[in-house]
Amino acid sequence: MKNELSQDSAILNDVKTLIEQSRQQVAIAVNATITMLYWQVGKRINEEILGGQRADHGKSVIQGLSDQLTMDYGRGWSKKHLWHCVKFAQVFDDKEIVYTVCRQLSWSHLRLVFYMDDPLKREFYIEICKLEKWSVRTFRERIKSMLYERTAISKKPDETIKKDLQNLRDTQQITPDLVFRDPYFLGLKDVYSERLKLSYQ
Repeated sequence: MKNELSQDSAILNDVKTLIEQSRQQVAIAVNATITMLYWQVGKRINEEILGGQRADHGKSVIQGLSDQLTMDYGRGWSKKHLWHCVKFAQVFDDKEIVYTVCRQLSWSHLRLVFYMDDPLKREFYIEICKLEKWSVRTFRERIKSMLYERTAISKKPDETIKKDLQNLRDTQQITPDLVFRDPYFLGLKDVYSERLKLSYQ
């Protein structure tokens, strides 16, 4: 009897794991599809409404578009949201990059970074968020705390920052420069370096 209960429990746990994995995969796929939709909408508005001779009356056209979409599909298509889509497509102009990023970060995550003027700062936050798997709330708090400005990497030349971020993408490992302005502060360098070694063994 105990063996049967134990076996049933194991099966139950396995099935629950399969269900949770499937739910997570569905959530990722839905998020990626919605985020790609927003990018395509923004790209189309950029090309067809804001580009060329039509740019002068783009605002009124977008307002009309918002009114019609809201009537057909609900409140999710406000004028403000359409402008978010526009900015998204302007900042991320490579479809393949967008597709990759939106399978790891939600629309709510991305909306926090695409108004940043500094592309290296934006890339820093995206890469760290992907690696650390921050919630939207945590991500917002890290940005508000000026995490990037407090790191050693932010004081380096642009080319060095690009190399460091590429290294982060390739190795998926955070270095002290990406976290502390002065890793020797209070002896944190040795402590943090040791934690990094343990984390990635």
